[in-house]
Amino acid sequence: MAEVLSKAKSSAKKVVAEGKYSKATWLQWYETMLRIRRFEEKTLMMYSQQKIRGFCHVYIGQEAIAAGMKTALRAEDAVVTAYRQHGTALSRGLSSRSCMAELFGKATGCVKGKGGSMHFFSKEHRFFGGNGIVGAQIPIGTGIAFAEKYKGTDNLCVTMFGDGAARQGALYEAFNMGMTWKVPALYIVENNGYAMGTSVARTSNVVDLFKIGAAFDMPSEQVDGMRPESVHEAIGRAAEHIRSGKGPYFLEIKTYRYRGHSVSDPGNYRTKDEVEYYKSLDPLGITEHKILDEGIATAKEIEEIQERIRLEIEDAVEFAENSPFPEPEALYEDNYVDKDFPFLV
Repeated sequence: MAEVLSKAKSSAKKVVAEGKYSKATWLQWYETMLRIRRFEEKTLMMYSQQKIRGFCHVYIGQEAIAAGMKTALRAEDAVVTAYRQHGTALSRGLSSRSCMAELFGKATGCVKGKGGSMHFFSKEHRFFGGNGIVGAQIPIGTGIAFAEKYKGTDNLCVTMFGDGAARQGALYEAFNMGMTWKVPALYIVENNGYAMGTSVARTSNVVDLFKIGAAFDMPSEQVDGMRPESVHEAIGRAAEHIRSGKGPYFLEIKTYRYRGHSVSDPGNYRTKDEVEYYKSLDPLGITEHKILDEGIATAKEIEEIQERIRLEIEDAVEFAENSPFPEPEALYEDNYVDKDFPFLV
């Protein structure tokens, strides 16, 4: 493991030495990942205190994907993802307050306490969920991308899903439609190795998921998801291809979750050695080492970011605690109703 960490640091030195990224970019990646990590750690604590109920899936270990995506996309681009989505939402600009309040089921949450952990949403931030049904977001994202093409923008829609959803039939229909119509869709499979407790190797003969794109002549590649810079670069390449009007692009981003599938999953299907190996690749820790070892920022600057994030997350919990629950009549608000069928009201 020490050898792995040493190699990672060596690789980091090479990237920094080349001067590819500014101090501001490195610190933005670090702050984004730290915000997600501390938010998710606090989420687990609040869940243990029964302040948060229901299904809950945390993003610990996968933060580099959200960080790299943040710097590679435009604010106007759309993002839709699955239910392990707190980190993605935070990276898109949703506040820690609104996200924590949603987890608490409070009216001040990003969807007024009606969505919970799996169904964040923000039109303002072009974040379209948070979807609880496995793979349901894949055709949704394809439709959002088609809408951008129809309106004549050069925006794209990032459609994210897990390795389990890669086996859904809707993916193949969406990929076929997307390539046929050349919609501006960036498909990303966050491959953390397990669909709940089932390894990728047990679900298909195709374990390198990026190869699925070949069936549709869709440009596809595999990406190191434990480094924000590699994610940033891959998404940048894909976005350039998509914005030029050439149609979809598919990225398999290899990552790892340090916690179970959900808070109720002890993760007994993984060995301790496997988990410890991937923890040696922790994107947050390695990025911090890069910043300090190469003098990109000082220890004091890192400590200031850490303290700011600590206060932000504590404030989010206090805000959620003190916010009201939705009123009972709110059950009938924000629902789709066809006025031609009043008996449905």
